[in-house]
Amino acid sequence: MIWDEEFETLPREALEALQLKRLTATVERVYATVPFYRKQFEACGVKPGDLKSLKDLARFPFTTKIDLRDNYPFGLFSAPLDPADPRRAAGC
Repeated sequence: MIWDEEFETLPREALEALQLKRLTATVERVYATVPFYRKQFEACGVKPGDLKSLKDLARFPFTTKIDLRDNYPFGLFSAPLDPADPRRAAGC
């Protein structure tokens, strides 16, 4: 039995388009809201607009275990911890 037939049976082109759309949104969000990722992207000479296909992902930096440790516990957050924070409502 297929859990979500619509998404689990997408043609390859539609699947890649959906992946690129979601990945682009994530890359744009972390570039705009997480100083760590902005610095990493700049060090690699890339910006969110450079992500035009899934193959372009190879130009972007990986997040390593050391990065996670060095920025623990809150350094990689892209949204405020407090849900009442007005920046959260603004989509920041």
